[in-house]
Amino acid sequence: MSNTVLVTGGGGFIGTWVIRELLSRGLKPVAFDRQVNAERWKRILGDEASKVQFVAGSLLDRELLSRVVAEQQVSHMIHLAALLTPDCQQSPYGGCEVNILGSVGLFELARVNAGQIKGISYASSYAVYGPEADDNSLGLKAADNRPPSFYGAFKMAFDLIAEQYWRHFQIASVGIRPHVAYGPERTVGLTAGPSQAARAAAVGEPYTINYRGCVGYDYVEDVALAFVRSALETPAGSTVVDLPSQLATTEEFVQIIDRVVPGSGSRISVNGPEIPSNIPPKPHFISSLFPDWQPVTLEDGVRRTVEFYRK
Repeated sequence: MSNTVLVTGGGGFIGTWVIRELLSRGLKPVAFDRQVNAERWKRILGDEASKVQFVAGSLLDRELLSRVVAEQQVSHMIHLAALLTPDCQQSPYGGCEVNILGSVGLFELARVNAGQIKGISYASSYAVYGPEADDNSLGLKAADNRPPSFYGAFKMAFDLIAEQYWRHFQIASVGIRPHVAYGPERTVGLTAGPSQAARAAAVGEPYTINYRGCVGYDYVEDVALAFVRSALETPAGSTVVDLPSQLATTEEFVQIIDRVVPGSGSRISVNGPEIPSNIPPKPHFISSLFPDWQPVTLEDGVRRTVEFYRK
């Protein structure tokens, strides 16, 4: 059997750490993305970056993806590529094209190549969950727990589509729901602030985190491991699991950075809007799939991030 793993979105933050995990297992990753951050790959993958096959293309280019799967003898898929919340809010049509049709295209490839593709993991999201409080403006109760954005709605819709691929075609998959992924090289997005604050602490610089609120944090190496294990050990069915996501306020995150780098907290400030917490009403944690799952603690994750930047 081939040991080639297609990683869509392999040029991104989580994708790069997924590739690192695959390389550490002696597997062959094929990264599919619009572009790659060569400097990020160099910093995270080191000399191993030269072993990664990179294919530039759009998730909507089904012919190219089909050719890649055939030529590279892809045996497993890890699907991370997506348009994020701001793009989906600005262009719901474009978000639907990429996040739903693009994802369906990959599952179609798995269906056509059912004897070749052995397992799939894909990125769902905590964005499928709404706020815990009632939203009277929409006439919703907390129990409804609906996604508050187009991005969340698209992710929820694809979870249901993945279920249909198992129901009708026996295409097994695992959807992974991280909350806020943090760690080395997280630079883009509203919630990149804590990761960048840890970098600033490592090099002795000031930093302002531009949001407040209590959300769950998942260290990036945990996130990468979840995708890799789920693709390689995909059970029968269409499974969706939540990562444990250690809860902390932004101010508590700063306190942890200060414990790791004493004195750095005085150089880190918090100033911005409060972002909502997405609360799973009935969490289905990854430990139900992998009983040996041991997440990195928030303090250890911050310590690893600081050590990365000090090097």
